[in-house]
Amino acid sequence: MTSTGRPGHGLIRYGISMYQPLCASTCRDVLSTSKLDCSEMDMSGMDMDMDMGMGSETSPECHATDNAFLATLAYCISTRCQDVPLWNLERYWTMNVAGTSVDQPLPKATYQETLANMTTRPKDTLAVGGDLNRTMLVPDEDYRTSYRTHGVFERVETNHATYGQVSPWPDRKAMIADFALLFSIVLIVSGAALPIALSLLRFVPLPASLITKFTAWFIGPPLLGARHKTPIMGLFHIPTRGQAFFIFYLIAINIILSAVGYPSTQPNSWYPSAWGPEGELTTYFSNRTGVLSFANIALLFLYAGRNNVLLWVTNWSHGTFLLLHRWVAWIATIQAILHSLIYLEIYAHNGTHATESKLSYWIWGVVATLCMSILLPTSILPIRSKVYEVFLAWHVVLSILTLVGCLWHILQRFQYQWGYENWIYTAIAVWGFDGAMRLARLARNGIKTAKITIIDEDYVHVSIDNVSGSGHAYLYFPTLTWRIWENHPFSVASAVLPASTRPRMLKDADMEKSSNSSASSEHDGSERLHQSTPTIGLTFLLRTKMGITRQLSRHATLPVLVESGYGPHEDLSEYSSLICIAGGVGITACIPYLRAHPGAVKLFWGVRSSGIVDTMAPSLGEVEREVYVGRRMDIGEVLDKELGSEKGSIVVLVSGPSEMADEVRCVFNGIAKRREGLRIKLVEEAFSW
Repeated sequence: MTSTGRPGHGLIRYGISMYQPLCASTCRDVLSTSKLDCSEMDMSGMDMDMDMGMGSETSPECHATDNAFLATLAYCISTRCQDVPLWNLERYWTMNVAGTSVDQPLPKATYQETLANMTTRPKDTLAVGGDLNRTMLVPDEDYRTSYRTHGVFERVETNHATYGQVSPWPDRKAMIADFALLFSIVLIVSGAALPIALSLLRFVPLPASLITKFTAWFIGPPLLGARHKTPIMGLFHIPTRGQAFFIFYLIAINIILSAVGYPSTQPNSWYPSAWGPEGELTTYFSNRTGVLSFANIALLFLYAGRNNVLLWVTNWSHGTFLLLHRWVAWIATIQAILHSLIYLEIYAHNGTHATESKLSYWIWGVVATLCMSILLPTSILPIRSKVYEVFLAWHVVLSILTLVGCLWHILQRFQYQWGYENWIYTAIAVWGFDGAMRLARLARNGIKTAKITIIDEDYVHVSIDNVSGSGHAYLYFPTLTWRIWENHPFSVASAVLPASTRPRMLKDADMEKSSNSSASSEHDGSERLHQSTPTIGLTFLLRTKMGITRQLSRHATLPVLVESGYGPHEDLSEYSSLICIAGGVGITACIPYLRAHPGAVKLFWGVRSSGIVDTMAPSLGEVEREVYVGRRMDIGEVLDKELGSEKGSIVVLVSGPSEMADEVRCVFNGIAKRREGLRIKLVEEAFSW
């Protein structure tokens, strides 16, 4: 069954009113199945919609001009809506007597004119669904049943739309989901606002040692075991306890919002005794899960974006939001599957599945549900890490089909009446904003040239002139592969390039000066200083694995597009000491912190070979460091010594392989739990798949 009507603007109860005033809408509903003198025989079958009687069809023109219908409706409204303002009744009469279409005839007389034309009070009572060929009374029992059916929703509503909004006569199925919209708003607002609120807690002036203890017990450790960055069985990551708390909230709020707020009334004009309260509540639940799934789709697109506004206003990492993105995707998909399966059972039970399943809204709903169901198993960690480029392309294609399927499912079923499409528009807007920002970052930098230097068989050095940025950047090498969309994140090791990466061409006069052995030492010094002037540019260190990094080592230069910069470095200046623990190319994330920190800094760096150490020596300057070449660093010994000997506040930064990050996390939290009076903090710089 599909529904037509005039477009609404906003959401139900937030710009769209479904059935106000309730008394007038109920009168119209009871009369809607009656056969009028101007009704036409329906030769297509026994279709029963709001404006149809059994075997007959009544047009908007018929409703707008039939004297018996107008008089009966006006009399019902006058007796049942005595406390409703007259202007509101006239508005309802003008907008809804003929139906709810955008282009429909006006009633041939106003509400007050119709009442004035009545000379006697009707005495006969209408048999609902029967012939309406004179002014009649609406049966009390039918009116009460219809009123309770509509009113059960009104009683649980708060914050109704004002009467200034047009009040369309409702589609029965659409009205069922009304209460779900309020819950959907709660869901998406809390999903966006709660991270902001929790982030603001860091500004509460609590004792530093208390914050350290609380974080070590309740926020930092993995929920189970000792591994967070290292995947379990190569399939999934264990969230930290802080992440797990928020994931639990998302699951709990979705369960609660799916389970509460289901008033029931029997007898019910929508669900006769054949279905009873079970059919009524089952349909309510199916609609609820469908609307909540739409809201979660908007939320999961927000969490996934590189330009997620929550990254700018919270201290949560992109990795945390990607983790939440995956959990919300599971929730939304489960809700979509429940919505689909329940409606499949409903239509199979009432014998309409054969006809409903051929309608376009049904087909597009199936497309959306299938795409969401396929996205989950094809997004597991082994696929993301092994064939990321294939995963990305597949993910984008199925995500587009999901959005298109959801949108057409709504529009083919309800058109623009009830605002359900706004959830999908929100998701599209969020995704579009992220895409526009990414294009803007690329356009700002333009096409550059990447200079590639092989350090050794394990590492590659990449430098790009005349590009600025911090944190990390996404690099595109469009000539390296036919997959021109392929891009990967890399930490920015430095935002300045030494002059040696851009050789200076000497003029003849300069050559003469340089060959003059009698030049003063001051002149020689100034010449060397001039030649070492740094220039703007980005440098990266890449570990040569399979895929793009292996292909890069075969080239000296390549055209490159730079999408920068993301993840600005956290301000750690409030801590008196900085301890960096790096593994391999993880040093690139540490260097900006080591350079910028105003207090004491110390680096512990484990590498596979010495080539990278020599390459990065100029960038490290006089930083105190211990380098472990080809041997394992004893992280427990390092942290136990450093956190025990240092005075004041200390921040530990780790950037390296997942096993190293997990070990640092475990040792750090253990020390924070055992020792009293510490003011320490752990910062992890890592990318997440």
